[in-house]
Amino acid sequence: GTGETSEPAASLYTVTGTSFNTAIGRVAYVLGLEGPAMALDTACSSSLVAMHQAVTGLQRGDADLALAGGVHAIFSGRLLELRANAGMLSPDGRCATFDAGANGYVRGEGCGIIVLKRLEEAEADGDRIWAVIRGSAVNQDGASPGLTVPNGASQEKVIEQALARAGVRPSEVDYVEAHGTGT
Repeated sequence: GTGETSEPAASLYTVTGTSFNTAIGRVAYVLGLEGPAMALDTACSSSLVAMHQAVTGLQRGDADLALAGGVHAIFSGRLLELRANAGMLSPDGRCATFDAGANGYVRGEGCGIIVLKRLEEAEADGDRIWAVIRGSAVNQDGASPGLTVPNGASQEKVIEQALARAGVRPSEVDYVEAHGTGT
């Protein structure tokens, strides 16, 4: 109970390296970044919400360049066990998105980061432009059949908001992609 650790030299590094709320600060520190830096946890939508926040910040002029993305690392088997016991994980290890035979999701690890800039500045700087985000929106499902169950009506509303912000009619959409759970 004295608060001492057997690794005093490593304790500060360990705390800042494993704490969710300081992970982004460490990235900003190492890269010498200034401006807004935040870690978000919205479960399955974290990367999308990060992208939305970055786009909003660029539109407001909070920054001239933004990094947005997501990281998922499984540090403990305890959460895996809890989710399996709750019936959230697919017992056969397969996703069956939008299928009547869907029986859960499958966990994995990974990292994906995108660099965002206002289009005019990216063009002026001669940057390679992989995509243009014309609009985005986020929401919460609210009351639905279950906390972890997608709410079609809420998802329809957020898609309508994103299309409206982008100035795109639904009939102009040729391709829609959802991640494994369909949320």
